[in-house]
Amino acid sequence: MHQRTAYGADTLPPDIRSRFVAGVNGLNMHVLEAGFEGPGRPCILLLHGFPELAYSWRKIMPPLAAAGFHVVAPDQRGYGRTTGWDGDYDGDLGSFRMFNLVRDTLGLVAALGYRSVAAVVGHDFGSPLAAYCALVRPDVFRAVALMSAPFAGPPALPFNTANRPESDVGDAMARPDIHAALAALNRPRKHYHWYYSTREANGDMTLCLQGIPAFLRAYYHHKSADWIQNKPFPLAAWTADELARMPTYYIMNQRQTMAETVAAQMPNASEIAACRWLTEVELAVYAGEFVRTGFQGGLQWYRCRGVASYNAELELFSGRTIDVPSCFIAGGSDWGVHQAPGALETMRKDICTKMSDVHLLDGAGHWVQQEQPEAVSALLLRFLQGSA
Repeated sequence: MHQRTAYGADTLPPDIRSRFVAGVNGLNMHVLEAGFEGPGRPCILLLHGFPELAYSWRKIMPPLAAAGFHVVAPDQRGYGRTTGWDGDYDGDLGSFRMFNLVRDTLGLVAALGYRSVAAVVGHDFGSPLAAYCALVRPDVFRAVALMSAPFAGPPALPFNTANRPESDVGDAMARPDIHAALAALNRPRKHYHWYYSTREANGDMTLCLQGIPAFLRAYYHHKSADWIQNKPFPLAAWTADELARMPTYYIMNQRQTMAETVAAQMPNASEIAACRWLTEVELAVYAGEFVRTGFQGGLQWYRCRGVASYNAELELFSGRTIDVPSCFIAGGSDWGVHQAPGALETMRKDICTKMSDVHLLDGAGHWVQQEQPEAVSALLLRFLQGSA
């Protein structure tokens, strides 16, 4: 009889099991698995984003397993039932930097007894992680599918500075303070990445007036295709005026918390009842986990993006491309595709040298593998067959 996880036991397909993998870079990692029967199956690794869980892949795991794959989705560092991470704001932030998250993923592959996997698939913040896995260890991660968050490559090193006047070098390296520019708008704003890095963000969400279940319902709704105002388009530049064209779940009103931001878009009872991709029973799985763990583990990933020394580590790969087969899948109603102006085009033209397809699915917003699981499963299987 399959071991079943304590979360989602009544909503997981019967051919998905839960177990723990010990000794993964200091973690006791909780994973969901499908297609685990019998040896010799190629492995696919599924990496979730924020605020999600391994559970977010429940709808596409059985079709991938039915096609002959061993499908593994972990609760990543900072999430769910995986333990061994430090969730204190003043704790071990460095363990959440990208280098160590790649090490987590590589360690899981090794612990499962694989020298390589057929593909790594990442959604939301799992997308840049999957991209770095393929960039750093293409021998292990032999194909990569990115979802919802385009990857514009590792940070660039300053180039040819030795042959330019010192004043020109300083001007070229200076970046405008986007946070000051957003705050100076007629309607003062702030970037959600900056907000997620603040000490207050976790408490704002964990202790919000509406409670975590209602907060998550509004958050998921607001970023989905169900919110009909999600009609994204490319932005011209990384400027305050352009960024402020995005919805407030990305470019927030300066004095509002994220819980207050999404509360204004809370769906009504009939809209909730009509939401087939995330029922109340399924929502309760997410709410139960985040009530227990809080959000700080996931927020640590955002905080690391603002640490210069962690970004400098990634400059080791400056100029390097992803040369394994790749594809990109996102919802046609997902602003995440355009939140970093130019990233989608850079990924397609310069970074992923073997990108076969870019798919923007109608009827899906940010949670594409949950909103349109049949279409996502079909696209992944077509990609995997083409990259074998």
